[in-house]
Amino acid sequence: MQIRSRAPLRIGLAGGGTDLTSFSDKYGGCVFNAAIGMYSYCTIIPTEDGKVRFFAPDRGESVETEAAPYLEPTEPLILHKGVYNRIVREFHGGEPLSLFMSTSSDAPPGSGLGTSSTMVVAILEAYNHWLNLGLSEYSLAKLAYEIEREDLQLKGGKQDQYAAVFGGINFMEFNPDGSVVVNGLRVDKHIIYEMECSLLLFYGGRGHDSSKVISQQISNAASNRPDTLEAMKRIKEAAIEMKAAVLRGDVKQIGVILNEGWEQKKRTSSVVTNSEIESFIDYAKANGAEAVKLSGAGGGGFILMYCNPINRQRLLNALKQLKGDVFPVKFCKEGAQSWTV
Repeated sequence: MQIRSRAPLRIGLAGGGTDLTSFSDKYGGCVFNAAIGMYSYCTIIPTEDGKVRFFAPDRGESVETEAAPYLEPTEPLILHKGVYNRIVREFHGGEPLSLFMSTSSDAPPGSGLGTSSTMVVAILEAYNHWLNLGLSEYSLAKLAYEIEREDLQLKGGKQDQYAAVFGGINFMEFNPDGSVVVNGLRVDKHIIYEMECSLLLFYGGRGHDSSKVISQQISNAASNRPDTLEAMKRIKEAAIEMKAAVLRGDVKQIGVILNEGWEQKKRTSSVVTNSEIESFIDYAKANGAEAVKLSGAGGGGFILMYCNPINRQRLLNALKQLKGDVFPVKFCKEGAQSWTV
């Protein structure tokens, strides 16, 4: 028997960063994001040899150890170990599990597409299916968040886990009491088609260390720096504006909001952007892009671009002259899924 799962990556269109607890616990956060047709995958094969084997061929990493109630959560494959520990402790009575696990992702670590959190969700969903845990969508996302942010102390927000679990196009609310509300939006098909025609992703092969960016954003927000707080509040407002623009089909306004959000994002941390990123943005805008922003925390990773569909091929031709890969944006309705082979 093999248990297989997948969970979608996401693009953040507005509000990113307001899901950090340093901000949302005080002011409440809002994020507008969308799951896309790129995934993290997990396969679990139960074994009886008393071993735990983790294999991540896309990262060139593997771990083999005796099955134990607790695996030291260190690299390599710290996420795999963290999920294993929580599953054994909370759902298996502290008894070790013997298994082989293989994982992979359509995007590299540090991509800005929520890769790490999506991988945690994919792994959790595979355990959920294998052990028949019966976790609801909200319970699965909350557990993924706790494993990554509390158990493993990895810095970041809350939106990625919920995007990976729920899929679709969502307006998410992160309330001061810690609760999360995922509002799945029913967007007309023609609006989705127009958005897909208008958006492109570019990856130049350089990931980012999101913890560095996020650490500075957390510090700035916690110290109540007026410029940071003003920017964060404006970013939150942009998520509300983005929801309204998408629902009414004002796709051109999406570009305006993306540009505004990026300018505010740069005010939250000095390491969000650099000369190389700004040079690329200038190049893209000179060749048909109307809005450009980094996906995720910033500092590197995938770059999201908005253009008039008439100028799409012109922009594609220009991007092909650069070292890197261009990806279309295809939205994904389904969230985390699992099945038996």
